[in-house]
Amino acid sequence: MKQKSAKIRRLITILIGMAALLIAAWAVYQGTSSSEPKRTGTIEAGAAAPEFTAVNSAGEQVKLSDYRGKVVMINFWASWCTPCVREMPMINQIAKTYQNDVETLFVNVGEAKGTIHEFMEKQQFDFPVIIDVTGKVSSQYRITGLPATMIIDQKGMFSHILFGELTEEISLQQWLEEIVQ
Repeated sequence: MKQKSAKIRRLITILIGMAALLIAAWAVYQGTSSSEPKRTGTIEAGAAAPEFTAVNSAGEQVKLSDYRGKVVMINFWASWCTPCVREMPMINQIAKTYQNDVETLFVNVGEAKGTIHEFMEKQQFDFPVIIDVTGKVSSQYRITGLPATMIIDQKGMFSHILFGELTEEISLQQWLEEIVQ
């Protein structure tokens, strides 16, 4: 009796494993195959930035389209992300320098409002943060790792995109100078 139930459990485990593999293979296939090239939603320089609506830490609704006609810098980050924390003072300083010409949107990915508030207080930052606890905005922008910074021109098109940490060698200031004029 014990042998029979062990065989049944093993068979069920194998069947579940095979089903999981088939589902994963199907998901990969669906993600990579397409009968037509998808131009909408492409995250690359020259492509249109996806529209989004979200709420920031001040309780205000933020829509990307509200900033049409202005240069927008979006920075995706999280408090647990060491490179994000390292680059944030530099991005904040540049945002202050260009505040009349550039709208800076800091998008926190996956953290609760309380966690964000604690971090902001500890770091002594006072700018509003878009709360993307469900990952809706970061998913639209195809964010798979943090940090990520994107510059969107006055027409709503991506001009510069960096997936990874901004450093002194990557001149965010130069990118903004090129587009603000």
